[in-house]
Amino acid sequence: MDISPHELTAPDLQNDQLLDPGEVILVVDDFIDIVQLLQEFLSKEQFPTITAHSAQGLRQALGDNNVALVLLDIGLPDADGMELLPELTAHDQDLSVIMLTAVNDLQTALSCIRHGADDYLTKPVHFMDLLATLRKVLEKRRLKINNRRYQRQLEQARFRIQLAHELSIKMNTAFLSLVDLDEILKAILVGITADEGLQFNRAFLALFDSSGQVLEGRMAIGPGSREDGGRIWRQIQEVELDFQDLLSSPDMLDRDQVVNRIVKALRVDAGDEEHILIRAVQSQRSILVDHGECEFPVPVELLGLLQEESFVVVPLFSSNRPLGVIIADHFITGKPISAERIQALESFASQASLAIEHCRLYLEQRSKVAELEAMTRELEKNKDLLVEAERYSVVGHMAAQLAHNIRNPITSIGGTARLLSRKTKDPEWLQFLNMMTTEAEKIEGILEDLFSFVEKVKPALQLVPMASLVKKALLLHYTAFKDKEIAYQLLLPDEDPELWIDPQLIQKVMVHLIRNSIEAMPAGGELIVEVCPKEQELEVIFADNGVGISQNHLEQVAEPFFTTKSIGTGIGLTLVKRVVEDHHGSLEVAAGPEGGTRAVIRLPLLQSEEGGEEEG
Repeated sequence: MDISPHELTAPDLQNDQLLDPGEVILVVDDFIDIVQLLQEFLSKEQFPTITAHSAQGLRQALGDNNVALVLLDIGLPDADGMELLPELTAHDQDLSVIMLTAVNDLQTALSCIRHGADDYLTKPVHFMDLLATLRKVLEKRRLKINNRRYQRQLEQARFRIQLAHELSIKMNTAFLSLVDLDEILKAILVGITADEGLQFNRAFLALFDSSGQVLEGRMAIGPGSREDGGRIWRQIQEVELDFQDLLSSPDMLDRDQVVNRIVKALRVDAGDEEHILIRAVQSQRSILVDHGECEFPVPVELLGLLQEESFVVVPLFSSNRPLGVIIADHFITGKPISAERIQALESFASQASLAIEHCRLYLEQRSKVAELEAMTRELEKNKDLLVEAERYSVVGHMAAQLAHNIRNPITSIGGTARLLSRKTKDPEWLQFLNMMTTEAEKIEGILEDLFSFVEKVKPALQLVPMASLVKKALLLHYTAFKDKEIAYQLLLPDEDPELWIDPQLIQKVMVHLIRNSIEAMPAGGELIVEVCPKEQELEVIFADNGVGISQNHLEQVAEPFFTTKSIGTGIGLTLVKRVVEDHHGSLEVAAGPEGGTRAVIRLPLLQSEEGGEEEG
């Protein structure tokens, strides 16, 4: 129950407001008539009252009822009432006691007060005096209870401020790593569930995956069953752990496998906009589910997974993207989730959002630095390969110009000379015409040599992991990707397949295919490279969303010097096809299903060092 400061004075409370629901007043006296009279009077004044006639009856009544105040006679048949006072004060710190005695003695009254009594009345008791004393003692009791509750709220507020401070320090740590993120998330969940914090029984954290397409359960804290409720935090209280202790050794909160299984099974597609978890993130506001109902439909499978019908969903988000959600509930106590608790949870969620976003930015930066370092190493090791690829491009361009600008005229000249030589018998003219024919044939031969300028080299086979080879080929084009604003994805199988190949030749193949994709996306785009093992072969797929190749030209793309570009030739694909076929593989170039070009290299998985396929 939340207590406001003005409640501490308990002003002008009605008699029935002095007691909480279920609390009673216990009258203990061995004179039955007096007990009955007091019970009737107090009941008329709206004070629920029970009676007892001995110390034994007193103890039984205390065990069976929620007693707020005891009217206790000093002289009981089986005990001295004054001697019972230490026992009563030890039983319940909020229990008030008014002593009744027939002896009007100041020393006796003072002795009763020293032993823990709240007041002292002499018999015969006047009802109005009794009522005034009773109200005064109960108001004092109410003030003490409210004060203690208020102090507890202040402690909780201090704890939350301390928690936010600790989270801010962690969040702004310069070298925030993935492990540090897990520690921060655990701190958030500890603060949500701690007895000194928000006092939720359980808390679940779900984050979007790296693609942002799936909301996945990440971490959870809380007991797995109602039978174990309170066990965890009792252990914490017994060893008197403070917040710093919980942060430094939160392993005791991870032992329960039930909540771990629940959070690992939590998985929601980001496209499911009707799901309340996705709704909470998209709307950037909290959603309270009360007994299985809220303003939106609640998925039955979510209720079944959590095994709870009342919980709150609080979104995690940054300025430019959704991050995930926190789910919290009162699984053990079943208490309603108040607006104040939700607001405090939203405060924790904002801290978690900042921590997650800072960590992701740090990890992205670290990844880019690693990529740049790897690219530098690969460029240094493979600069000759890039020079050779550039040479192919330059020579190919020159060959294309010769092919287009020289071949047709030379063919016409040679053909005309041969035709004229058959129509004349003049030796002098025949000498000139035969010379023209011979020289035209020489030029045609030179052009044919240019068609096959790439020397055919027998592959030097090695057992090579394909994933690392593809990564190196991509890294060689890192600068081009950045300059032309081309995003790339590399999709790899769980196990890195190894093939008997010539790594230098196959890397040349990949370099040419990647270069073709880059040239096809002058205004930026996306390149997806996928390594896909099949039963008998390995496919390496290069799919871009560039300008593409028309259907009429697809069958000609691997022919020497065929090109649709204003600059450059098709000599690269000629080289690619030759190298792949030398490895007993195949090359397929096709239009992508949504535009662009899709080039597929197929290499046999079962291939020996000698270059042939293995038997069996």
